[in-house]
Amino acid sequence: MGQRLKDKIALVTGAGRGIGEAIARRFGAEGARVWIADIDEAKGREVAASIGGAAFAPVDISKDASVAALAETIKKQDGKLDILVNNAAILDMTSYKDLTIESFTRVHDINLFGTLRVTMAMVPLMRAAGGGRVLNMASVNGLRGSRDSISYSTAKGGIVNLTRCLASELSADNITVNAIAPGFIATRMSVWPDGSVEHESDWFKYIYVDNRRIPLARGGNPNDIAGPAFFFCSDDSRYVTGQILPVDGGMLSTF
Repeated sequence: MGQRLKDKIALVTGAGRGIGEAIARRFGAEGARVWIADIDEAKGREVAASIGGAAFAPVDISKDASVAALAETIKKQDGKLDILVNNAAILDMTSYKDLTIESFTRVHDINLFGTLRVTMAMVPLMRAAGGGRVLNMASVNGLRGSRDSISYSTAKGGIVNLTRCLASELSADNITVNAIAPGFIATRMSVWPDGSVEHESDWFKYIYVDNRRIPLARGGNPNDIAGPAFFFCSDDSRYVTGQILPVDGGMLSTF
């Protein structure tokens, strides 16, 4: 790795594991000072301790006060923010027959409103830096419909258009806003309630590997997201904003 993010201050939410952790490690390897923000304090501190120069701060992105406290902590210690990765989210696979407005609202309050809540809190710090990069984590489920996914998919679909709107709103502040839409990535979300792993199931192998519904014939891993994330948060993407990049092994090209 080079040092292409040297002197940059980066915040990654949900960085205690999975995609967020991989992105944080890549940014650290590229020279950034990385803030690891997570609701899981033990995991977050563990990751921060393993990345040179990183810091941990607890956050519950569904709570205004918690997000405000995070922004104040970064302001006091670093005075600015160059990069924001809105990665924190929860999975929901509630079927339509079991869906309630309460459960729907909870998923949106974290996955969609949480993304906006954190962005609004961090924009003043990005203005202090003279501009910056915002990267949101959408999903291929936000670009298509699927069963048992009304809450999750509509929240991720909201992130798709939120990204475009924020790109328009924040361009005058020299802030670009883009999103990655991951496909099947091996994280905690890919472990089913019975403990089995989605990527190792017979149905996944038959549909997506043997029959190449994923042209690259494999599920992804968090490091497959970290590379594109680096692109969107580096100077290589200085003329890119409002874009949604599926990182799915080509899956959406087969639909």
